[in-house]
Amino acid sequence: MNTAIKLGGFGIGLAAVFTAALGLGSLFPAAAPATPAAHDGGHNSTPPEQKAAPAAVLPAGLQISQDGYRLIPLTGSLSTGTPEPFRFRITGPDDRPVTAYTTSHDKDLHLIVVRRDLSGFQHVHPELGSDGTWSIPLAVPAAGQYRVFADFQPAGHDGLTLGADVPAPGDYQPTLLPATARTATVDGYTVTLAGDLIPGASSKLTLSVSRDGKPVTDLQPYLGAYGHLVALRDGDLAYLHVHPDGEPGDGRTTPGPDVAFHAEVPSAGAYRLYLDFQHEGKVRTAEFTAVAVAATATPSSAPAPTEMPGAPSPFGHDADGHTHD
Repeated sequence: MNTAIKLGGFGIGLAAVFTAALGLGSLFPAAAPATPAAHDGGHNSTPPEQKAAPAAVLPAGLQISQDGYRLIPLTGSLSTGTPEPFRFRITGPDDRPVTAYTTSHDKDLHLIVVRRDLSGFQHVHPELGSDGTWSIPLAVPAAGQYRVFADFQPAGHDGLTLGADVPAPGDYQPTLLPATARTATVDGYTVTLAGDLIPGASSKLTLSVSRDGKPVTDLQPYLGAYGHLVALRDGDLAYLHVHPDGEPGDGRTTPGPDVAFHAEVPSAGAYRLYLDFQHEGKVRTAEFTAVAVAATATPSSAPAPTEMPGAPSPFGHDADGHTHD
């Protein structure tokens, strides 16, 4: 084949390729160049539809650190016999131990201790050393994995609740969450719960204290109130510390039998409620299981926690097992 024929064939093929390319271009037109985002003065060039959504706020107690503050346990395990010193520190954004706190309900820090199956609840108040170390003699009723919550307010900062897991060595025998109930008994007292938890909304809970069938009308102030309520979510132990309506000496709050709270739980599910109240010089803790059900849910869709066969009921325990300092 001579050179002229070769060049002619090449030209015919090249024309065919161009023709095909034009046809494909008509089927798949080129994308238009992206329109630049509107300028907003240099402060933000991200289109509104691409801006990140605000970060969700986690319930309290799920984190060991927040806003630069950190809970550091200095004791590696908890005693199940004789109380042993439990020590920890709160460090600040500068990594130094925090020594200045804002007092809340008569204390600079509230320490909550509970086993991860929501048994063995204690609400205690350690002492702060000059070096920023908190310490308290502490013993738990049984072996297992425990969660310790430090509820405090650093000076010049909002209140925080930080949590950490600390084991109690030994033979661990877990118990199931007790069934829901409207009454709890402790040390001869009966406490009745009125009201329901509503996920994502404030709900009123009223706890009424009686003894021998008679209303208790002379509750004593404890930490500046006639009662303190802690709620923990089953599963992850999300923490909610609720203070009651009114306070002793305000001219309208009566010393029982009713103690009213407004609580807002973060989600549907089962919660354990712990009410601390004081009468005749002793603090007692009444415990309840309550289920928060979304408004669209039917009663049959609510979880039904059951008590482990043979397990002691937390409603009949002696309050001596709960330490209040």
